[in-house]
Amino acid sequence: MKKKIRIAKRPKKVYNANNKSAGGVKMRIEQNDKKMLFNKTEIPDVFFSDYLNQMQGDYLKIYLYLIFISKYGKEVQVNDLTKSLSLPVNTISEGMKYLEENNLILRTMQGYVITDLQEKSLNELYMPYIETTQEKLEENVKNKERIQLVQFLNNTYFQGVMGPTWYSDIDMWLDKYGFDDQVLITLFDYCHKKSALHRNYVQVVAEAWHQANIRNIGDLEKYFFEQEKVTKMKKDIAKKLGRRSGLTQYEEAYIEKWVNDYRYDMDVIEIALKRTTFRNNASFEYLNNVITDWYDRNLKTSEEVTDFLEKRKEQINNEKELKKKVKKENFEQRQYDNGSLNFLIKNNDWVEGESNGE
Repeated sequence: MKKKIRIAKRPKKVYNANNKSAGGVKMRIEQNDKKMLFNKTEIPDVFFSDYLNQMQGDYLKIYLYLIFISKYGKEVQVNDLTKSLSLPVNTISEGMKYLEENNLILRTMQGYVITDLQEKSLNELYMPYIETTQEKLEENVKNKERIQLVQFLNNTYFQGVMGPTWYSDIDMWLDKYGFDDQVLITLFDYCHKKSALHRNYVQVVAEAWHQANIRNIGDLEKYFFEQEKVTKMKKDIAKKLGRRSGLTQYEEAYIEKWVNDYRYDMDVIEIALKRTTFRNNASFEYLNNVITDWYDRNLKTSEEVTDFLEKRKEQINNEKELKKKVKKENFEQRQYDNGSLNFLIKNNDWVEGESNGE
């Protein structure tokens, strides 16, 4: 039986190399989802710099010919290769094995895929901890687990075509931020559900989680609980203030500070909201000043705040009464009897006479 070759666009399942039949296998040569213009056969420069000097001449002929015929998507038989290249069958078999071992082609159930050498080089450049030698990977359990994690993320969220720059980012989020695997998976899932699985957004979320001291899934669950609490409080505050259109970004930042930094619950914040009813057009800045004053006074509960306000009200009332009493004493006219009044008149006449030299 004659042997044929087929190259698929994207490998979904890896072909079991040990499952070989005695007969020939059909193979089809196609380019890896590339559309060539004007029938040119293009070879990336990285091939000449990294692979050419290590490749035997016969293997080079096989590789170049595979790239050439992949443009036309035709099935070829091994005998066709031997005739076209003037090479024996053994040389063709050894050449295919060499190309596969050096990741220039990838075996699939349908045949082979021609490796995109530019993408492969980028992966090696941005995956210093993953794309190491096979011996090192076998010795390092951590690297093996990381490879499995990256493969899971690639297959789950990128359909197996994750860009090369993601690899260095994943390394950073694991090493610099100290995320465990479950946190990283949740990070990708969180951004994916928000339809925002791009590097800038993922980086912002990752940085926020790092600032919140998230390291493991327990930390993350606690963080989500707090975030849900803040979200509910934002809605409640907007409703109580009659903000049908919602709150601005700056107003929400105030609430986040009250909850996350000051650790205040809604019962404390509601006391401040009620005080705004006594002021016209009370702003969030006024609310923030009131709540910050309570925080600076180390008031932690609604009971402590209420007790403080009652004492302050009593103090203000006492000060008002004192001011009234002082004012009355300063401006109250003195009352004189007839004897005292005659004495003042006489003294006044005596003072005036002395001054006139009488």
